[in-house]
Amino acid sequence: MKRRVTRMGAESLDVRSDEDTLTDRLTDRPDHALVGVIRMPETTVGPAQSIIRRIIGASLALAITVLLVYLDRGGYSDTDGTPLSILDALYYATVSLSTTGYGDIAPVSMSARLVNVLVITPLRVLFLIVLVGTTLEVLTERSRQALKIQRWRSKVRDHVVVIGYGTKGRSAVTALLGEGAEAGSIVVVDTNSTALEAASSLGLVTVNGSGTRSDVLRVAGVPRARAIVVAPERDDTAVLVTLTARELAPKAQLVAAVREAENVHLLRQSGADSVVVSSETSGRLLGMATSTPSVVEMFEDLLSPDIGLAIAERDAGRSEIGGSPRHLSDIVLGIVRDGQLYRVDAPEADAIEEGDRLLYVKKVASGQE
Repeated sequence: MKRRVTRMGAESLDVRSDEDTLTDRLTDRPDHALVGVIRMPETTVGPAQSIIRRIIGASLALAITVLLVYLDRGGYSDTDGTPLSILDALYYATVSLSTTGYGDIAPVSMSARLVNVLVITPLRVLFLIVLVGTTLEVLTERSRQALKIQRWRSKVRDHVVVIGYGTKGRSAVTALLGEGAEAGSIVVVDTNSTALEAASSLGLVTVNGSGTRSDVLRVAGVPRARAIVVAPERDDTAVLVTLTARELAPKAQLVAAVREAENVHLLRQSGADSVVVSSETSGRLLGMATSTPSVVEMFEDLLSPDIGLAIAERDAGRSEIGGSPRHLSDIVLGIVRDGQLYRVDAPEADAIEEGDRLLYVKKVASGQE
């Protein structure tokens, strides 16, 4: 298995090199050309609210046009030679904004012009909406997306990048959101359009591309990310993604998932700070559930951050320094000192030192601490 993973990883490196050579690099594209690659979360607006906004905008444009025409009414002439009234200005504005223009047949009486303003023009606007509304909507959406992408790329910092939005990636995102992370601070990288659509519906930023390509990871902001979650379906892909991500972000917290325990050392050598073996962890829980199901329920409770009990980490309080973690009111599981975790029964954890962080069990009610 080790040789197979290594061989497949080498082949993937060759493929990635060919892709970088034969295809245009995403990082060389301007922001507006990344629409469709990067998708920013949208604010949901109901159809009634959207129509009301458009009506208000159209009414405002019409009112401004009427005001301009009426203030400069001396510069306009009517076919009957009479000065322009406010109704004449309104009529001129409606036929102008609707691109109707002037023809050999034009309403002259007040009643005819009033009908033209109140009935014919709304029908004409409805026709224009049906005819070109879809095209205008697409163009407006692309412009909005391009502006959002430009602003996001210039400001994104200390975010979390999740590479792979399968079962493991979705669970990782759920855990992040449960711990209070903002949806806009999470970026999902995947090639599956259905998975990206599901991520976007949660308000996440999505990038359509392979996590094995360095330019895709740059577009996702990996060099400035706080943490990176590597959760592809295959172990050899996880190794390659980890190598690429670690090269771009040498200081980020990088965690990866693999199916087989024998590949853990490959992920460690590739730069992963933490490695989770998904198949063995699931297998252990399945085996325990046959004899001690209550233990499995407790594990599920601890791993669910929204209610019940949860495992958390906090800074040691000033009054706690020098004391034993076993004597605290919190149930302390371990101490993190200089990046190293010591279990509560280890000799190094006999006394809490300044700068330590405590790994403890907290009680969560209604999704909050």
